Amino acid sequence: MKKHLLSVMVAAGLASVAGNSLAYEAGDVVVRAGYASVEPDADPSSSLKGLDVDDGDALGITGTYMLSDNIGLGLLVATPFNHDITLDGVGKIGDTDQLPPTLTLQYVPQLNLGGFQPYAGIGVNYTNFFNEDLKGGGDLKLSDSWGVAGELGADVQIGQNWLLNAAVWYIDIDTDVKINGSKVGSVDVDPWVYMIGAGYRF
Repeated sequence: MKKHLLSVMVAAGLASVAGNSLAYEAGDVVVRAGYASVEPDADPSSSLKGLDVDDGDALGITGTYMLSDNIGLGLLVATPFNHDITLDGVGKIGDTDQLPPTLTLQYVPQLNLGGFQPYAGIGVNYTNFFNEDLKGGGDLKLSDSWGVAGELGADVQIGQNWLLNAAVWYIDIDTDVKINGSKVGSVDVDPWVYMIGAGYRF
């Protein structure tokens, strides 16, 4: 996914010579949808040593409302991501679904790059874990998480209002792990989130 996203970003840069104009203005609304991948860099507490959280894929949807010509308010939502939970030497021991709505304040520089428009943002993420399942029985519960999020992205104009998009987020996600009601440890999930797709400017 990382290599594919890099290829998209390179293609976007080359497309900027096409001569289109993609300067956003105050009041513009940009809606994007596409393939999103959440790739955790899990760091469990010592009591859960060897635990890992696998990648999850889903339909990602983002929206930006331009508060001014340079500042936008961005929102990331998605259909549920499903992640396998694995343990070294054992394999899969469970799984969980999660939704990671993320709100960011975006800076959209006016760089006169034709149809190529980069942006960057920082904000807050709320991750809701649900449908937790523990292989072999038992009640697994992962606490919801609030954390900081950062993003980088770029749009490439392909028509009057249509565009291609590639974006990446780094999200601070921490969750407490409970089994049968008792806390057994915590995990810093801290994923990178990658998305490629198409969008429309209203």
